[in-house]
Amino acid sequence: MIIPKGIFFTRGVGRHKEYLQSFELALRAAGVEKLNLVTVSSIFPPGCKKMSKKKGIERMVAGQIAFCVMAKNSSNEFNRLLTAAVGVAIPSEGSHYGYLSEYHSRGETQKVAADYAEDLAATMLATTLGIEFNPDEAYDSRKQVYKMSGKIIRTDAIAQASRVRKKNEWTTVVALGVFIY
Repeated sequence: MIIPKGIFFTRGVGRHKEYLQSFELALRAAGVEKLNLVTVSSIFPPGCKKMSKKKGIERMVAGQIAFCVMAKNSSNEFNRLLTAAVGVAIPSEGSHYGYLSEYHSRGETQKVAADYAEDLAATMLATTLGIEFNPDEAYDSRKQVYKMSGKIIRTDAIAQASRVRKKNEWTTVVALGVFIY
């Protein structure tokens, strides 16, 4: 059984004439290019602790297989605004799992993407915890309901946005939650 004890969040942008190289440069900007990344779904393990990017990267070794939740977006369409975001919702009950969400969009700001990813994670957790809420209300209103329930201790998100600056140049944005063991 492999259960992560920690997680760190990071993000990056890469630009290059080749798609794959732009992705590599985005991972490099995020500080995780030396890892063999394996994407996983959206469960935040019970007891998992958030750590700084610096501490997380210090614990990694070149070539290591690292499980992560990753959002990525790429384009070579001039002036296209790209975003990638990962949201997290952590329950107050330490023995219960939380949620991570990955979100990628075009034409949205970094803040809009981050808020949406946070909303996705919080809403998934709220439904599993039986928190009653109106799904048609704005996230700010629902967030207050989630917090007041006492069942969700923290929500957050990391996002990266960038525009494609040159014709025929690939831009890739990534946002990741990388698990530590």
